[in-house]
Amino acid sequence: MSYRGRFAPTPSGPLHFGSLVTALASWLDARYHQGEWRVRMDDLDPPREQPGAADTISRQLEAFGLHWDGALLYQSKRGDAYQAALDALLEQGQAFYCTLSRQQLKALGDVHPGPSVAQPPGPDRAVRLTVPVAALCFDDRLQGRVCAQLAEEEGPFVIRRRDGLFSYQLACALDDRDQGITDVVRGADLLTSTLQQIRVLDCLGATAPRYAHLPVILQPDGRGKISKSMGGAALDPDLKGPLTHAALTCLGLSPPTGLQQATVTDLLQWARENWTPEQLPRGTGLPAPALLQGGKV
Repeated sequence: MSYRGRFAPTPSGPLHFGSLVTALASWLDARYHQGEWRVRMDDLDPPREQPGAADTISRQLEAFGLHWDGALLYQSKRGDAYQAALDALLEQGQAFYCTLSRQQLKALGDVHPGPSVAQPPGPDRAVRLTVPVAALCFDDRLQGRVCAQLAEEEGPFVIRRRDGLFSYQLACALDDRDQGITDVVRGADLLTSTLQQIRVLDCLGATAPRYAHLPVILQPDGRGKISKSMGGAALDPDLKGPLTHAALTCLGLSPPTGLQQATVTDLLQWARENWTPEQLPRGTGLPAPALLQGGKV
C-alpha cells in the first residue's frame, strides 16, 4: 500500500507552535514519500471542545501552506462505526463492562484488576478492553523498540466511557484502519496511547500503521510540553515565515537565515527539497526555540 499519513488535532483550541511542528513533520514526510496527507478532527469529547476551533484549525493549516488530500474527517460523525467495533469486541470476549470508579481504582494502585470484576450490561458502565499479560511492543521509526506491560501498568483500559462517549483509543485506532493510514507521525507524549491503539487493532484483526514519535516542544520555562491545556499561544498569522523557519529547525533541518522572512510557499519548497527522515530528532523533548523564549508569540 502506498504511503498515507494524517494529522488529527483535537478542536479544543487553535493550533500552537507544538502543533505546527507535528503537522509540518507529518506533511513533509507524506510529501517525501509521494503519499497522501489526510486531516481528521478528533472531536469526540464535547466538554473539551471549543466552539469554532475546528474551522480555526483548518484555516491555520491552510494559512501555513499545509494543504490536505481528500475530505476532512470528523470523529463525531463516526459513531455507528465505533459502536459496531465495540459490539464485536464485547461479543468476542475481548471487552467487558465495568463500574469501578476512579476512587476505587486509586485504592487498587491505579491498576485495573481485569475481567474478574466484569459486570452485566447496564447504565453508568464503562467498557474496558482486555490486555495481554506479555509485554506489548512495536518498533518506532524515531524511538526504536518501545515496550510496555499494560497489564501491570494500567490493566484493561477504557474504550467507552461511563457517560457513553467513545474513548480516544478506540476511535483513533478505527479511524486509522478505516482511512487506510499507513504512517503516523506525532508527539512522543502519545507513546502509551499508541500501545493501546495497537491493542485495539490487534483485537480487531487489523494491522497497525508505522509510527514515528517526535520529541515534544517544551515550554520556554521547561515545565512540560507546549499544549492548549497549558495555555500554548495560538499561531500568529503575521509570523508565518519565522514560525515555519523555527519549526523546520526543530525538525533537524537547517534552513538559511535569509528564509526567516520568506513566504511559506518558498519555505515549504525548500523543506521538501531538503527533507530526509534521518534528520529528525530523537528523544522525547526539545527546548522551545528562541522565537518563543523571547515572548514574541
